[in-house]
Amino acid sequence: MVWLKPSGSPVSCVEKIKVLNENYAELKALAHDALEDALLMGCSTDQFRQILHDMVDGLTSSITEIPE
Repeated sequence: MVWLKPSGSPVSCVEKIKVLNENYAELKALAHDALEDALLMGCSTDQFRQILHDMVDGLTSSITEIPE
């Protein structure tokens, strides 16, 4: 995966890329486990995916993007 700066240029620091990839892998595994739990409890796959999309779309941060 290529991680991009706000300008569109790639992040080049190996340690930053490592942390970003680890965070991605953890989030993906957690989302997968949560989906399987939801399915085992009889929930709709489509609804679960929409809830995840809504959650990501609603994320905010008090940190602003760092301009280049």
